Amino acid sequence: MTTSEQQPLGSPFSASTTAEDIMAAVPALSGRTAVVTGGYSGLGLETTRALVAAGARVVVPARRPDVARAALKEVENCEVVPMDLADIDSVRAACTQISGRLDRLDLLMAVAGVMATPERRVGPGWEGQFAANHLGHFALVCELYPLLASAGGARVVVNSSAGHTLTGIRWHDPHFRTGYDKWLAYGQAKTANALFAVHLDAVGKGAGVRAFALHPGKIITGLQREMTLQAQIDRGWVDEHGKVVGEGFKSPSQGAATGLWAATSPMLDGRGGLYLEDCDVARVSAPGTAMDDGGVRAHAVDPDAAARLWDLSLAVTGATPVIR
Repeated sequence: MTTSEQQPLGSPFSASTTAEDIMAAVPALSGRTAVVTGGYSGLGLETTRALVAAGARVVVPARRPDVARAALKEVENCEVVPMDLADIDSVRAACTQISGRLDRLDLLMAVAGVMATPERRVGPGWEGQFAANHLGHFALVCELYPLLASAGGARVVVNSSAGHTLTGIRWHDPHFRTGYDKWLAYGQAKTANALFAVHLDAVGKGAGVRAFALHPGKIITGLQREMTLQAQIDRGWVDEHGKVVGEGFKSPSQGAATGLWAATSPMLDGRGGLYLEDCDVARVSAPGTAMDDGGVRAHAVDPDAAARLWDLSLAVTGATPVIR
């Protein structure tokens, strides 16, 4: 993938497109299997419901499996597997369970995430947002890669964010050992999500495994659970009653649409390693432009940075290497 490929394709969909709009244009997914992280709340729940309604079998890894089962009790053809993305041993255990239940994996949707959390150390001292948003998903995909390769045309879809514009990878201090900033930590994790898709696509396309990252849009979901109501009011997102008042915010169904488009659109056949927004390929945005203006920064789709992050992630997680 090169930045020259980051050009809109003229998709018939837009920022206002809903999950239902996307799935109405998709042939039945009967016989297809999907893993959706975070698939029991917010955008993940919308994604799970849409895939199941189209006929797919969905596995939802969940840090809170009891909560997940309750949320999904009326969703058929869906099962929950315990997993904590911030705990690599937990990720491996979940992958063992999933591999024992599936013989192929057509879709892996990395929807789960955390945002702007207080400083939190996990594992061997990893910064919590980088660990949960990136390293856990990296290990999950690596361990499930044989199932993806067996599908003969799998797609991996990783939720990034416009937050990637805040910073590239802090190679000198990715775990913020010399001073913590919750928003820069979030931005780095979202850049990592985008770079992960770039290199996964590079190493996987020979086996038919294509990868995409995306910005789902501005949506109020459980992602903001670490922020106070006052902090959200101060940013102009909600009013004092928690009602969304910010300009350009999407509904959860609209927020799930770009990920579902990435997972199913024939417009993306033969493509990969791209960053998407509003159900189309995003353009490259110039440094210094406003986050809300859209697009993807060059640092988040740079192949050299993606390869470097891949090697770093492989070294720290000890994940099973994907064949290069």
